[in-house]
Amino acid sequence: MAEEVISAIEVYLTVENAAAAIAFYEKAFGAKVAYKELTADGARVQHASLSAFGGNFMLSDYFPDYITDVAPRSSPEEKGSMAVQINLNSPLEVDGAIARAAAAGAVVTAAATDTFWVMRYGRVRDPFGYVWAFSAPLPLGP
Repeated sequence: MAEEVISAIEVYLTVENAAAAIAFYEKAFGAKVAYKELTADGARVQHASLSAFGGNFMLSDYFPDYITDVAPRSSPEEKGSMAVQINLNSPLEVDGAIARAAAAGAVVTAAATDTFWVMRYGRVRDPFGYVWAFSAPLPLGP
């Protein structure tokens, strides 16, 4: 098992199909599975930790019998807009990250653009309803 870095704050996603989500995040974000534990019957992901973009995030399938205060959002169109946006602030190539996510099945909700706050910024919504924002600092003027 790869050594897991513990961060003060981590995102934990609850999804309807964690195996499909892991496959999506591997393809769209180049995520690597650091740890994955399946249920005893092997049908669902009980817990997974993935690394991407220099950090970690976790996810699992939805377990309504055990966790009653967290439920997945199948799509913003069905259940309203998302209350959480995952922001990735780094010198990554924003346009390429958005293009890879879109090619893997994400919907571009804000095309990459140069902003007044001096960042290259754009957003996608993944097939599981989560919004991922990508930003990178723009070079300062002369």
